[in-house]
Amino acid sequence: MTDSALHTTEQSIPKIAIIGGGLTGLFTATLLERAFTQDNANFKNQSIVPNIVILEKSRSVGRLATRYRTDSATHKNWQWAFGAQFFTAKSADFQQFIKPWLQSDLLQPWYANVVDLIPSDDAAQNADIQAKEQWSSTQARYISTPKMTSWGRALADELKHTTINFKTRVAPLRKEDFVEQNEANNKTELFDENGNSLGSYDWVICTAPNGQAVELMADSNFKELAKISEAQMQACYTLMLGWDKEQLLPAALNTSPPLWDVAYVQDSVLDRIFIEHQKPDHSSLLPSITIHARNDWSEQHVDDDIETVKATLLQAAKQALSWDENSTPSQIDCHRWRYAATLKQLDNTEFGILVDEPRQWIVSGDWCGQGNIESCYQMAKQTVAKICADQIS
Repeated sequence: MTDSALHTTEQSIPKIAIIGGGLTGLFTATLLERAFTQDNANFKNQSIVPNIVILEKSRSVGRLATRYRTDSATHKNWQWAFGAQFFTAKSADFQQFIKPWLQSDLLQPWYANVVDLIPSDDAAQNADIQAKEQWSSTQARYISTPKMTSWGRALADELKHTTINFKTRVAPLRKEDFVEQNEANNKTELFDENGNSLGSYDWVICTAPNGQAVELMADSNFKELAKISEAQMQACYTLMLGWDKEQLLPAALNTSPPLWDVAYVQDSVLDRIFIEHQKPDHSSLLPSITIHARNDWSEQHVDDDIETVKATLLQAAKQALSWDENSTPSQIDCHRWRYAATLKQLDNTEFGILVDEPRQWIVSGDWCGQGNIESCYQMAKQTVAKICADQIS
């Protein structure tokens, strides 16, 4: 690593740009702030507090997506976690990281009853539903309450030294954007899509999905560009269904007590079905169901007309859940995630973060790991370790 602006005088502080306000970006900012403030005594320059900027193209953070609608008659909501449904925490350090939000009940374990569901070819026959497992505390699955977006917003609200610029699209980086002023003061200037300067930074961290990272780095001479292209991600279509009352649910869903919370669908374009109103702290919702299509099928149809895709998924859902004209959902929506699932390498290895050390550019994201939320944390941890390495005395 070259000397960077992290080897600063007391009059200067490191400027760090994070492209993307998803969980990898939020975790990175959180861990950077902790490294430079809580552990200040370990650093050579104890007066350093980083200037961190998150550049996010959308209007919100987190990528733990929630969509809802309100019934005008009852003022109750339908609600769908149409991105990640849950996450796991297998490593001790990630378990420790999420502990404060578990203690506040913002994060809660989901002890779902899981089944295999085999749709019937006969419209007059219900699907074959067979018990599979119950998610337990030994390998807990966690959700954010009251919405999956709540955790991302809490992470953003708790940042003290980070500015988040929403609706900001960063233009692709170019090799000339890096200015080698002297050995201790190298900078990269970022621009938005209209050519307006977004400032100059000592470190630039890209946390976008790999397809977008390729676009951002294509003309930059980023030395690890080939590895970004090696990672493969697949799409996912999500179907969201809602009913006006539980009594109108189709037979596969209308049981007392409920027989299942999550179904793995066999022999279908559908992958999994999630019952939203049976999750912890979700009982006040109107009946809401989220269905993920298979990733391979979604990738094959990623550029199809969304209404055509919705019709196909709706027919598959009708076959799986066996509704009739009296139990047809009143709420129907569909969303396309172009970059949803990371295909694992044949040898099950991970890329880890990709670093261009002379220019102090880092490409990160869950796709650099296992493609899950815990990978967001692990990649953020690697990034912070890299940036802070020369500051530890």
